[in-house]
Amino acid sequence: MGKDPAAMPPHRAIRLPGLHAYPGAISVAAGETIGFHVSSSVPYRFSLCRLGPDPDDASQDPVLLGPTDHAAQVQPIHPGSYVLVERGLPPGPLPLFSLECWVMPWGFGQRQAILTQGGEEAGLRLVIEADGRLVFECVAAGRNGGGASLAGPRLVERQWAHVVAVIDAGEMRLWIDGQLVASESGHAEATIAPGPLRLGASSIEGRAEQFLDADLAMPVLYRRALQADEILRRFEQKALVLPEGGEVLACWPLNEPQGDRVSDVSGHERHGRIVNHATRMIVGPAFDPAAVPRFSGGDYEPTGDDLRGHGLRFASDDMVDCGWSETHRAAIPGDARPGIYVGRFDLFEDGKAIRYDVSFVVRKAPSTAPAPILVLCATNSWRAYASSPFARHHAGPAAWPRRAAPRPNSHPEAPDYNHYTPHRKGQPTYYAGLRMPWPSASPDAFYAPEGSGFSHGPRLERSLHAWLDATGYAYDVIADLDLHRDPALLGAYRTVIINGHSEYWSAPAVEGLDRYLCNGGTAIVLSGNTMYWRVSFDDDGTVMEQRKTLTPSDPGAHEEKHAAPGGRHGEQYHGHDGRRGGLWRFNDRSSSEVIGLETAGWAFADAEDFGVYRVREGGHFLFHEPNETGLEAGDTFGHGPGGSLPRAIGHEWDLTIATLRRMTHAVPAGAELPPDPVGIQVIAEGVRRVPGRMDAYLDFFEHATHSLDGLSAEMIYWERPQGGRVFNAGAVGASWVLGVDEKFGRLLRNVLHHFGVTPS
Repeated sequence: MGKDPAAMPPHRAIRLPGLHAYPGAISVAAGETIGFHVSSSVPYRFSLCRLGPDPDDASQDPVLLGPTDHAAQVQPIHPGSYVLVERGLPPGPLPLFSLECWVMPWGFGQRQAILTQGGEEAGLRLVIEADGRLVFECVAAGRNGGGASLAGPRLVERQWAHVVAVIDAGEMRLWIDGQLVASESGHAEATIAPGPLRLGASSIEGRAEQFLDADLAMPVLYRRALQADEILRRFEQKALVLPEGGEVLACWPLNEPQGDRVSDVSGHERHGRIVNHATRMIVGPAFDPAAVPRFSGGDYEPTGDDLRGHGLRFASDDMVDCGWSETHRAAIPGDARPGIYVGRFDLFEDGKAIRYDVSFVVRKAPSTAPAPILVLCATNSWRAYASSPFARHHAGPAAWPRRAAPRPNSHPEAPDYNHYTPHRKGQPTYYAGLRMPWPSASPDAFYAPEGSGFSHGPRLERSLHAWLDATGYAYDVIADLDLHRDPALLGAYRTVIINGHSEYWSAPAVEGLDRYLCNGGTAIVLSGNTMYWRVSFDDDGTVMEQRKTLTPSDPGAHEEKHAAPGGRHGEQYHGHDGRRGGLWRFNDRSSSEVIGLETAGWAFADAEDFGVYRVREGGHFLFHEPNETGLEAGDTFGHGPGGSLPRAIGHEWDLTIATLRRMTHAVPAGAELPPDPVGIQVIAEGVRRVPGRMDAYLDFFEHATHSLDGLSAEMIYWERPQGGRVFNAGAVGASWVLGVDEKFGRLLRNVLHHFGVTPS
């Protein structure tokens, strides 16, 4: 859909109970203004705050604006993707007519429209009924009404079907996969009602409804009746050949790699536009997944694959932009300190006091000199894990389910998917909109289960910010999207700290960090599962894309067994830029080449799941210069007093290629392990002891393996031969222990000292 709410054509609307909001930007510079977009069914109080030193005491958060009282104002949402073709077929009778397409339904349960023109009283419709049956309808207008309907068999979920609906001198026929499956003689005639065509939706009272949950390929409309031999030939062509002959009313190959335009090649200029960002770069019915290498990009190019075809994927809950009007605009003071800020909304719902925080990042003012340290906020991960954008409210901090499963929804029809939860009918989620609420990125959000106190979002990242403030280090803060847009900004800093759960990286960000290091820069990685998935953004930076796919030829792979529901192998090529997505390591770019370590596993977040660091190289200068940590070989650190929580080693972790080599028992055909980076020094090991738990230890090729006597993470110091220096803590929970473990704090101070940074 367009970013202007007025650009949304008439569409099924959902009114949400409760308060829901999102910021107009993920980050903003000090001295600028930021907008907030709010829908609320109850009155509320609004304020603007910088997060303070204590994540458990919001009273210490400095208030920059407000509080001010505001009345309820509900703004509806409009989920559901389809193609709107404004120039429909000419109104009137159409005695000879054929509709052809390939369709792969993802699921049933309600009526879904494949192609329609007209409304309830008159028009033409090819639909899938709630039970999966294919139905072709011609509804006549006028005083006497009338029309005809022909039902075919049930389609098969997640299987392509070639469908042809024909009207031929009063007879209706339905063909599936080249076979006649239903026919009826009589007085059927396609009566075309005025109005637009819709691919993937119908019109009810002038609004788009009955959205399709399916993949669609090569829809064609003809002003003639296709015959049996031609239908069989079209079936055998597998949507790879444009229709021949005259009388083609419209043909949409759906071969545009990006954008919302859908071109008609018939010459009648029945061009369409996509509403709500249906998914591009979907393979068609002739595609051979064996053509795409599993473990590298190789020489495969989607545009050079003659069998790939072109599909467009629809989902009834597709939505990447709420389209809400801005309700508040707040000025950020020019002297505001960089960090994580919130728009804070206080309300009462069902007699309970609710606090709803909308997180965003404040950068330094453009006129301010850069600090020595730049801290990168893992906002791509915040967005990737943002399930249930319209979750039901509850009082107090929220524990979000493992693997970002949905929380109870405020409305049963509101979208609740994210990059770890599929669309309602199982379609993989390749797109995440930035103009959507992200309550899981609230500063008081925990990662389930309750009890460990662990978070992998803003709450975790605040631990580093609070430690830097307490120890007197000056620092700037940016969001992942800022680095994506301007990788050269790294050059102004002595060191960059990669913080939190920094899992999702775009190509400009990866290449920019590597370039910065090659030019002599330094990086401190207080993250695990770092630089794992590749993402891209649309031109205006409002939609983030990633592609997780399944690999049927490799059933033991992590991507199929443990990761979020994925699409068919071969769909990992992005619609935004056409480049291969999925794991960075299978994009011919291992993160070990840049920051020294690679992802090696994941765990639950119960208290007993977290382990500690154990010193391996007690004589290493980082343990002693200039601050004596008191740590010697075999000592533990990265934990609370007596080994208590918080503990750093858990949730997800990274290892060297040398260690992953020892954990890899077989190299698959067509794959190879990258060479061990030269010069890496492993100074400590992260060890976990969790007997009997279903944790995942993974080799380089994502196959399940076993830990080496509990080894889960490695802490490294690396003077890169290609330039630059890296300290990598190798665990998501690394910054969680800052301010609790003084020995780890001294170690980090030593790293900063050797990277040319001292407290100010």
